[in-house]
Amino acid sequence: MLHLPETALVIEVGPRDGLQSLARTIDTETKVRMVDRLSAAGLPVIEVTGFAHPRVIPQLADAEAVLERITRRPGTIYRGLVPNARGAERAAGRVDEMLGLITVSEAYLAKNQNMTRAQAVAEAIKAFAVAESCGARFVMALGMSMWCPYEGPIAPERTVSLLEEFHAAGMRRFYLAGSLGMEDPRQVNALFRQVRERFADIEVGYHVHNLSGCGTANVLAALDGGATFIEGAIAGLGGGIMMPTTMGAVGNLATEDIVALLSSMGIETGVKPADVASAARDVAAMLEIEPRSFATAVGGRADVMAAAKANPRAHPA
Repeated sequence: MLHLPETALVIEVGPRDGLQSLARTIDTETKVRMVDRLSAAGLPVIEVTGFAHPRVIPQLADAEAVLERITRRPGTIYRGLVPNARGAERAAGRVDEMLGLITVSEAYLAKNQNMTRAQAVAEAIKAFAVAESCGARFVMALGMSMWCPYEGPIAPERTVSLLEEFHAAGMRRFYLAGSLGMEDPRQVNALFRQVRERFADIEVGYHVHNLSGCGTANVLAALDGGATFIEGAIAGLGGGIMMPTTMGAVGNLATEDIVALLSSMGIETGVKPADVASAARDVAAMLEIEPRSFATAVGGRADVMAAAKANPRAHPA
């Protein structure tokens, strides 16, 4: 029997993790409109942008400009990615929450951040210190924590080892990322259970991708294992940027599908499924893309029942 929480936080990462993977540049005004639309939908945490070097991720070169121009909704936390101490210094005073980053896969780490494990740990701890000094919240992301396209399955001991280092440095909020979506529910559940048993005083969430189609099953596995928040991207946008070039889209699980799933099971998110689905359609129109979600294509249970009432179809005996 599943052991599910009564509440779960749904975090939106589309404006950063989603947009950074697009092949075409999105202008600053569109990004501002996108974030404002997500704020209007009532999402409690929005990852607005990232403070990577503009040469590395040109799509996010306007990070400061976007944060200056968005309309901040009271109660919403506006987050920025800070992959190193320099990024944290740029973000200081501009975001409510900073997101540190390391990948458990060292092969991917070398490609994505051009650092060794030791260097990346040191930079993350420095970024955490910057956040502490300016009063910003801090969450540490452990990417490629379950499966990597270059290394295959990631042993859970490697993820736990990194958590131990960061925990010793004072960090207490983390998320574990599949980063690709090739992990399976048993693997996800086992890792979250091991983490919760080892660290009783932390918050841990799941950043979920859906390449294999196991995204919703993995969400349930993470929640059953002790995750308290789930991260998705509106309309199923984006994903990792250092992937094998022959791969197709590596999308995050759509936020609107996450909200619909949790709501259908009676898990309170503080967000209305219809509001998030409407925002997904609007954001997709802004970006001139098709949303990749069931919530926008089919709707919820009430929509299906309304369609059945309006268009009844007799089935042959």
